[in-house]
Amino acid sequence: MSGDVANNKKALRDFHILERIECGIELRGTEVKSIREGKVNIADAFARVEGGQVFLYGCHIQPWQTAGEFFQHETRRPRRLLLHKKEILKLDQATHQKGQTLVALKLYFKGRRVKIQLGVAKGKTHADQRHDLKSRVELREAQREMARFNKSG
Repeated sequence: MSGDVANNKKALRDFHILERIECGIELRGTEVKSIREGKVNIADAFARVEGGQVFLYGCHIQPWQTAGEFFQHETRRPRRLLLHKKEILKLDQATHQKGQTLVALKLYFKGRRVKIQLGVAKGKTHADQRHDLKSRVELREAQREMARFNKSG
């Protein structure tokens, strides 16, 4: 099984993504089974470097239906991300700069393993968001005109 399981469109709207990095994620068995069913939400997910390790917060993985109460996982527990030490140091330096944070961009399977793509991000202002919206509208109108021109020609 391969492909995206969850995307964070809100992060792309609210942040300028400066750099992207792929991480492994430490999960329990019931969490992996819920992710395979697509019952995960990373809209509010972010990462933080603490004590030489990176943890993911705000990722909601629904409980697996057929698991017993003893084997069930917490839905919003902090999950450790798996990175090399150099990558962790690089992310730690990046987050100490003013206005930069780590946001989860997408969750996907790579082979049998669950991976998460983090983005080193800087927040957008409302003016930046309006400018992006205006440029998308202009691009859409230009494409519409090109299609109309090609259709009539």
